[in-house]
Amino acid sequence: MVEKIQKTLRDSAVARWAVLVLVASMMFFAYMFVDILSPLASLLESSLNWDRGDFGTYAAGEYLLNVFGFLILAGIILDKMGVRFTGLLSASLMVIGAAIKYWGISWPEANTVEWLNAWWPAMPGSAKLAMFGFMIFGCGCEMAGTTVSKILAKWFKGKEMALAMGLEMAIARLGVFAAMWLAPMFSAKFAVDGTDSVTAPLLFASLLLVVGLLNFFVFTIMDKTFDNQLVAIGEATAEKDPEDEFHVSDLKQILTSKMFWIIALLCVLYYSAIFPFQRFATNFLEETLAISNAEAAGLFKWFPILAMVLTPFLGAFIDYKGKGASMMLLGAVIMIACHCVFAFVLPAYPSKVLALITILVLGVSFSLVPASMWPSVPKIIDEKVLGSAYCLIFWVQNVGLCLVPLLIGKLRVATNGYLVPMIVFASFGVLAFLLSLALKVEDKKKNYGLELPNKKK
Repeated sequence: MVEKIQKTLRDSAVARWAVLVLVASMMFFAYMFVDILSPLASLLESSLNWDRGDFGTYAAGEYLLNVFGFLILAGIILDKMGVRFTGLLSASLMVIGAAIKYWGISWPEANTVEWLNAWWPAMPGSAKLAMFGFMIFGCGCEMAGTTVSKILAKWFKGKEMALAMGLEMAIARLGVFAAMWLAPMFSAKFAVDGTDSVTAPLLFASLLLVVGLLNFFVFTIMDKTFDNQLVAIGEATAEKDPEDEFHVSDLKQILTSKMFWIIALLCVLYYSAIFPFQRFATNFLEETLAISNAEAAGLFKWFPILAMVLTPFLGAFIDYKGKGASMMLLGAVIMIACHCVFAFVLPAYPSKVLALITILVLGVSFSLVPASMWPSVPKIIDEKVLGSAYCLIFWVQNVGLCLVPLLIGKLRVATNGYLVPMIVFASFGVLAFLLSLALKVEDKKKNYGLELPNKKK
């Protein structure tokens, strides 16, 4: 009888995996919305009079408020108000941002309204409204990402945490491919007078965000029940003890943690050698192998697909066998080797087979590091400031992802080639390797358990 009382929803495999499906579907819809207009850039230019600069400025709007501090505020809100409030807030911000973006794109008069053109005449009014909506959406999207990480850490504590986080990442990345596949299809299906539609794909993706918001409402009911069960079995109290409540001063725990800064810097260096590289990869392969843009894109498409498939399996390995710190170390070594091949070997021996093999191996690296990094954070940071820790890591990462593409672009122009940019990417890998080594040494010294399995027997 006592054993039955001690069980909670978290002990039910059906319940905790249902939670994963609910929150991961929200991130799937979010990632889909991010790129729903990417395949339609030329259509925006022809139908709304945008130029490539307008599209780039609009796209940058997603990160703008986050880089200037919103992510730090999001972490404080998450730890102060909890996952239910913050999740609903983040999903609502995404829906509001999507509505504004859809309004800007679908409103024919947007380009001619004087109050829109007065403060920034260089951009069409529709681009300004779309950018403003994307800024609000971006705040919600990044807040949702950190909230989901804390939710999975809570619901899979002592269970299959790394597998759950790996599956969530895979499902979210699948949203990007869904956007690339569905956007042109919806655009052509709802063409008017022979002109493909920009608004139809955007409306579809916006409505899916509403579904994501409804999914999160269902999660809040489950999470409230779970919290009540924790109170009933004595693992939590109905009223938080003042010592357990989050205070802004608690951020000192994060900022003074050596392990936190090692992981945060490892994160920004590793991702700075991955995501900015993705933006240049197609053109790099096109020039290096002397092939068409379509062939180059066809080669590189296997990188994110393989990473998406492998990450959950590696997460499961960490849950049952451990070795998280070793995986980060191995991932950094593989990345260094791949970028060195891109820098020195592929230009000397241009081969599609060699390029494809290197891309696939780089995909293995992109599976190893994220699968082991994100489940490691709850092992080094107190749960009451875990949301702030994730948000601070995301903030550091966002700063890097904003600056590195600018650096690579300038190096590309200055050197008229890809040798120096690839060396820079490899150098990021070397620094990530050194930080991974420091992480492993510190873990051995302080026994954080990064090498131990997540699943308790």
